[in-house]
Amino acid sequence: MADRRMQWALPIMRLGYAGRGLTYVAIAGLSLWAIWHGGQAQGTSEVLEQIETSPMGAATLMIIGIGLLCYTLWRLISAWADLENYGQDIKGLIARGGMVTTGLVHAAIGVGAIILVFEGQEDDYQRSHIIRATEMIMEIPFGVWLVGVIGALTCGAGFYYLHKAWSQGYRDHLTANHFTQHWNRLLQAGVAAQGIVIVIVSIFLMYAFWTHDADEAGGLDKTFDWLAQQIYGQTLVTGLCLGLLGFALFLFVNARYRVVPGLTDPSLKSLAEIGA
Repeated sequence: MADRRMQWALPIMRLGYAGRGLTYVAIAGLSLWAIWHGGQAQGTSEVLEQIETSPMGAATLMIIGIGLLCYTLWRLISAWADLENYGQDIKGLIARGGMVTTGLVHAAIGVGAIILVFEGQEDDYQRSHIIRATEMIMEIPFGVWLVGVIGALTCGAGFYYLHKAWSQGYRDHLTANHFTQHWNRLLQAGVAAQGIVIVIVSIFLMYAFWTHDADEAGGLDKTFDWLAQQIYGQTLVTGLCLGLLGFALFLFVNARYRVVPGLTDPSLKSLAEIGA
């Protein structure tokens, strides 16, 4: 049953998913633009820097930053109040812990975007958020081992996304309507693309653990660079960018049509419930 006392959290959820979707539109869109003009796909830090120097860049970065901070707030609220009904057992607590982790990751990107607005580019900004975070973790006691654990958990999250795309498990969390039913294949491709990115990022993290070198970690920037070096590399990068645009669509759809068990009207049917 929907909890009326927590309805105030729904706008935060919508802003959060929309902000995250806008981030992926910027990354994938600017990367495709660069590829079509003979350049290379770009990671999150590079894209934020490019936005900062463009017309309306400061306003765009503020929107992205606020949106990602809303996403962080939503993940923390949802985990604390168990709005997704994961429960109190081990599996549920792991899922809720994962929500907190992903929320904090996006908080770092959101804060970075806002800092760019007020302070401009830092000398160290070209290094990705993941490399800088990995370096900080490695400096604490047993930090190298913690990076290995994070890499393994990240790999599990990537395969979870791939499984969710294959099984279309995300349909449990989307309201059934004309749009979600007829654009489902694009949503599926987007979720799969995100899973591929996360698996590749997890490999970089585990290699950083193995070599004790934070610079071996990496995010989208390193993922694009690695794919570009493979056979038909530019085709693979282009395909992944298109897939990430599909993931952006998935996030925007969640912003509008996400089913939150603890908040959504139970009379609304999900895609899974109608067998779409």
